[in-house]
Amino acid sequence: MPAGSGNQVKGMTMQANEIAEVLNRPTSQDLLARDVTRVAYVAKDGTPRNVPIAFVWNGSEIVMCTTKNAPKLTALRTNPMVALTIDTEVHPPKILLIRGRAELDYTDGIPAEYLEANTTYEMTAEQRVEWEAEVRSLYVDGMVRIVVTPTWAKLIDFETTLPTPVEELVKRRQERQSA
Repeated sequence: MPAGSGNQVKGMTMQANEIAEVLNRPTSQDLLARDVTRVAYVAKDGTPRNVPIAFVWNGSEIVMCTTKNAPKLTALRTNPMVALTIDTEVHPPKILLIRGRAELDYTDGIPAEYLEANTTYEMTAEQRVEWEAEVRSLYVDGMVRIVVTPTWAKLIDFETTLPTPVEELVKRRQERQSA
């Protein structure tokens, strides 16, 4: 996407350079190096789903891999819009919110991203060899890469950025105090 081109999401426009600015912050980069995101989408029955899934950030896209028979694929073919959350388990939490459109890429083998997404788990070299052999024997029909290019992003670190409703409350408090 050319720099400066806008992404329209329900009346909210975010420019490519604004997305890049959010994603290139050190805290965002730390979060993008984590193992698991939660991907939210609308299921086939019209109800929301939010599932944890391993991912890899390749510098421009979030790549997740799944089985070819995963129910989320039918849903994503119908409505490819997704929301991702990558966060920490400490206080104050660090939260990276990303929205985008999922593109489905069916592969015959095991995508490199699937193996890469699982490299940070604590395994001995022997366990890793056994795990990869198990993966290769299980996914003989290949996998599907779910590729999301961010069209919107927000970092919430509770130090320099807050959730938008909390930012509004802080602004109102400042206005009351200065009146």
